[in-house]
Amino acid sequence: MNPSAAAPDPAIVDKRLFSALKVKDYLYLWLGMLGSAFAMNMQLVAQGWLVYEMTSSPIQLTWVTLAFMLPQVFFSLIGGVLADRVRKKPLIGWSPIANGIATVYLTVIIFSGDVVFWHFVAIGFLNGTLMALSIPARTALIPEIVGEHRIFNAMAFNTAAWNLSRILGPALAGFMIAQIADGDTTSTFGVGWVYVVISGLYFFSGVSVLLISHAGNPTNITQNSPLQDTVEGLRYVIDSPIVGGLILLSILPFLFGLSINTLLPAFNTDVLLAGPDTLGLLMTGMGIGAIAGSLVLAKLSGLRRKGIWLISTNILWGLAVALFGLTSTFIWAFSVISFMGFVSAINMSMNRSLVQLQVDQHMRGRIMSIDLMSHGLMPIGILPIGYIAEHVSISAGLATSGIILVLTTVIAAIALPAVRQIDTGYRRG
Repeated sequence: MNPSAAAPDPAIVDKRLFSALKVKDYLYLWLGMLGSAFAMNMQLVAQGWLVYEMTSSPIQLTWVTLAFMLPQVFFSLIGGVLADRVRKKPLIGWSPIANGIATVYLTVIIFSGDVVFWHFVAIGFLNGTLMALSIPARTALIPEIVGEHRIFNAMAFNTAAWNLSRILGPALAGFMIAQIADGDTTSTFGVGWVYVVISGLYFFSGVSVLLISHAGNPTNITQNSPLQDTVEGLRYVIDSPIVGGLILLSILPFLFGLSINTLLPAFNTDVLLAGPDTLGLLMTGMGIGAIAGSLVLAKLSGLRRKGIWLISTNILWGLAVALFGLTSTFIWAFSVISFMGFVSAINMSMNRSLVQLQVDQHMRGRIMSIDLMSHGLMPIGILPIGYIAEHVSISAGLATSGIILVLTTVIAAIALPAVRQIDTGYRRG
């Protein structure tokens, strides 16, 4: 990789707020992502609430998360090789449709009243596997559609799609559970209707992607075996202090910054003594902050010293998690989780954009799969945090998680001068 390779002239970088969404194919891709994101965020509330009602165990919530995350370790590298070898559109489009079919099956079981903890583990594993196989292709397709001069804008709206779903998805799921069950929070009836909506959203996502005209034809024309392609991708990351450093800095928040996503149902019940509607509001607060962060980044394509900004948002993310763990009232919890959403959205969008810009096109699928695989390491962080939450307190688990994120980020920043020196993010800057 040549750091001085040609990059978009700063004068032609499209800084309009909605520049990426004006590209028709990207709009279809974005709508598909929005549908899947809504489905996943509604599912997070519904399954989190029902599993905790069934088990009253934070560690059981952790195992459901583990079932979803582990496939990212096992299958994302396969997804990366596929992204560089096959047409991307069918891979991206049919995966959510398969998820929709599986969700319909789970919906029937929930309505029957025969649902058990292991059903959520099995469906979570399937959801995680399909995501691992399709997300590298989805991410690698974006620069092909919008061009590098719109990459920061497009990645910001990618994050915005996810975080817009945090605003409406959890609130809708919490409202449905509370209202349809008529106050009986142990009933599976309300959760069942949430899953009906989730199924429809997965089908909408798949159809939207299949409307894209850009096929995403393979860019990796090679006689290498899939294993050789995988090894080539791993060496690419190891040999690049910038790409490797960016991926490391993205791993740390997934290890210790997202513990709040797993433990939030338990925190809501045991610390705030609240119900599913409050849980939905807290996740909505995170979404409000995150959508604001995404829109801010969408206008900051020309921001300088992005490496320093990336490290700083990592640290702020950790401080917010620790502070959230120390809150005991809804107002403070809502305020802190909204700020956390703001800094985390800027951090994730900026990191993913910088990685895309530093990687050659024919390698993007594999590099993004390595990035996704590294996020599957989340259980390494969440399992001990879940243990602390179970045996000490949920507040102690969250505070510990945030402090570890701050300390590991500082250590990584000291060890990664190449990342600290990133300026505009384009290869010559």
